[in-house]
Amino acid sequence: MFIVYSYFVYLAISLSVTVWVAKTLHRRGRVFLVDAFHGQQELADSINHLLVVGFYLINVGYVAFALKSTENPANLRQAIELVSDKLGLVLLVLGGMHFFNLFVFSRVRRRAQESLAPPPFPPDAVLTASPHLQGS
Repeated sequence: MFIVYSYFVYLAISLSVTVWVAKTLHRRGRVFLVDAFHGQQELADSINHLLVVGFYLINVGYVAFALKSTENPANLRQAIELVSDKLGLVLLVLGGMHFFNLFVFSRVRRRAQESLAPPPFPPDAVLTASPHLQGS
């Protein structure tokens, strides 16, 4: 019977953590995305929402996939260890996804800032049209 309780505890904690992380990323990531997309709030909000949907799909899918267990804990200690192992993997997956997203968006933001940056060297000459072309 410990296995059934372990499943419920695992699902409750892992889904709660997933929802909390998704809400935090959605709320705090918006500012970053608006900056990366040059103030285009509608585009940033749309991408932010799509990212949250993908985040939920991947994480809830992983939580459901990892629910299966061949172990059948015989006592409370074994049940806690089983839940701990499963939650540890969920947290590692969430952390890995978080750092991957940070990496991708830092590259997007850097490219966006580079496109707005002035040239690396100031011009050393000004070109003007030749006089014979001005009369044409």
